[in-house]
Amino acid sequence: MLLVGSPGSGKGTLSSLLSRTFPTLTTISAGDLLRSHISRRTPLGIEAESVVSSGSLMPDETMMRMVGSAVRELGAGNWLLDGFPRTSGQARLLDAALEEQGKALNLVVNLDVPESVILARILDRWVHPASGRVYNLSYNPPKRAGMDDETGEPLVQRSDDNEATFRSRLEAFKGQTGPMIRHFAEMSKRFGAREELGDQERAYVSLRGETSKEIWPKLKAVMRERYAQEALR
Repeated sequence: MLLVGSPGSGKGTLSSLLSRTFPTLTTISAGDLLRSHISRRTPLGIEAESVVSSGSLMPDETMMRMVGSAVRELGAGNWLLDGFPRTSGQARLLDAALEEQGKALNLVVNLDVPESVILARILDRWVHPASGRVYNLSYNPPKRAGMDDETGEPLVQRSDDNEATFRSRLEAFKGQTGPMIRHFAEMSKRFGAREELGDQERAYVSLRGETSKEIWPKLKAVMRERYAQEALR
């Protein structure tokens, strides 16, 4: 399955909740994969590091090789892709790679959060660099101001957590996501969806809310309805 949402929509938080609630659902984060390959100096990591250092965009094929390898290693297990695909081109690469492995997506969830809410959330966001844990001063503050709950290490704000960067990223996201969503709609028959099915049964589901706490019960209901519960306990 995929989680789709604009920057700051809560994908990371909801991915973590899914992993804790459904232990057999493995989250595959494109960002984590990229960092892992670079830190381990794998052939893909060395290739990716040179791209990152040059300031260029990561080639779709490179990311697909990382994601495809991770999916292949999971075998028949349930998985959630976070951060990939982001464009219709990447979506087509993913479809082809999954088909080659005898697999297919069966659920795409769009997180529909108002832009004004996301901006406020981003400006209040602090992170623990080593673990990636995210805090928000408005609704998920650290127990001690400026400190990570588990390690006590300092929290930082990302350099791109500002309004100008957010607006730029949001426009880029809209330009990329529209074609990708249309791609998934066109492929809905392949996912086993039909127009007459209810929201809980469709391959593409849009969940609206202002916070992850508001969206989470809806997402959990979709998961329990979509997948056999015994397979996700």
